Amino acid sequence: MTAPAEPRETTAVFTLRPLDPLTDCELVHDWVTRPESAFWLMQNAKLPDVERAYMAIAAADHRDAFLGLHAGVPSFLVERYDPSYAELVGLYDPLPGDVGMRLLALPSEVRFPVPGFTLGALTAAVRELFADPATERVVIDPDLRDTTAHVLLEAVGFRAETVVQKPEKQALLSFCTRERFAAA
Repeated sequence: MTAPAEPRETTAVFTLRPLDPLTDCELVHDWVTRPESAFWLMQNAKLPDVERAYMAIAAADHRDAFLGLHAGVPSFLVERYDPSYAELVGLYDPLPGDVGMRLLALPSEVRFPVPGFTLGALTAAVRELFADPATERVVIDPDLRDTTAHVLLEAVGFRAETVVQKPEKQALLSFCTRERFAAA
């Protein structure tokens, strides 16, 4: 998987750029260790743990991490992965062109409150993934109980397909095709 060399404008004020583990992890450490980020499984991680995790992602052939910016300010985190090799291995049969995504949007009390922020960040992330012509479907696995996430995902074209059991949660495996994204 290749990352864009320069930040790419994805919606009016949202951009994504490759996460740099050497310069971004102090900020990301604060995000992934918050109580609301429990499903990132880094609650008790120290800064060196987060640096190691994101250095491993940067070195991996099947994973990438991006820092999402809102009006130039770091505000969300996106991970892209090949579900044949990471996150969802053995939980479903990936099709060629499937790309997995994880999104962590900061809660409004941490960033400047912006109406529609999470929907904008999600739209920007999915648009970035579909910028790669090899991407046919984006797959995501929100917690089954997270009805807010389900509504947001549906708004950008995701359709829930099945419940899968992950070590940390029951997840609602959801897919978005390029066509459904364009129509949303």
